Amino acid sequence: MSAITILDRRAGAPANPPRKPAWIRVKAPTSEAYFATRKLVREKNLHTVCEEAACPNIGECWHKRHATVMILGSVCTRACAFCNVATGVPDPVDPDEPARVAELALALSLDHVVITSVDRDDLEDGGAFQFARCIEAIRKASPSTTIEVLTPDFRGKAGALEIVVAARPDVYNHNLETVPRLYRTVRPGARYFHSLRLLQRVKELDPTIFTKSGIMVGLGEEKEEVIQVMDDLRCADVDFLTIGQYLQPTPRHHPVIRFVEPAEFESYARIGRAKGFLLVASSPLTRSSYHAGEDFARLKAARLAASALRPEPPSARF
Repeated sequence: MSAITILDRRAGAPANPPRKPAWIRVKAPTSEAYFATRKLVREKNLHTVCEEAACPNIGECWHKRHATVMILGSVCTRACAFCNVATGVPDPVDPDEPARVAELALALSLDHVVITSVDRDDLEDGGAFQFARCIEAIRKASPSTTIEVLTPDFRGKAGALEIVVAARPDVYNHNLETVPRLYRTVRPGARYFHSLRLLQRVKELDPTIFTKSGIMVGLGEEKEEVIQVMDDLRCADVDFLTIGQYLQPTPRHHPVIRFVEPAEFESYARIGRAKGFLLVASSPLTRSSYHAGEDFARLKAARLAASALRPEPPSARF
């Protein structure tokens, strides 16, 4: 059994916390399809980030039979101030997990599947080989299903990134989560420029893989800092940016400093597109894997459109 640590992760709580606005509220899940998806997840003995991270979109996504699988257990070796996943000593790696992930993808008839994980700093490869095994198992069981991975930063794990890239996921996602200034309080176990370099390295290893990253807003960042993150991600050749409102999971976690207005999210989307991202998803309820399948189709279309606009090299004209 894992030993789970309960930590107080609050920092800089405002004297008068902002009230949750109407645009951020969602209805409790009640549909038959939602409960059928939950039943399948339970039967396969799998974890999902939808539940473990208390995602507000779980009702909508599970109603559509979309679930984001969280591999390598449900206990994380880090204690990020924004995250609802338990921290402690994880269980051993389950060798049968990749097969069950593939079975779930098949049972849900997924066109696109998202696989994420807890941080596993206790493992020599940070869990990279388990990601690769899951990709292999899904490709074998359901060859038409496209695969998106949302990985940890593999900090201090030489060769781990290369293992995942060699398995050739269709989309490689790693979230920066916040602006550099807030890393020490929001994401203390990570380093901003390490995460940025990881995304850049994916493209160097395999330019055909779509790269993706996301941040939360409402943690105390300034708009200029968000725009700087966009510039940094474009320098790393990242294709897809997601921006969503941070929601405080429990009173122990980092407080919400403000609720960002929908118009500001729309502004971020326009700025991001102007900076050259193939796709920007920016709204209060946007999350990394929200509408991931539809977004993958849009990514492919955007890449085709962009390539059609590029001028032919001089040698190709003769």
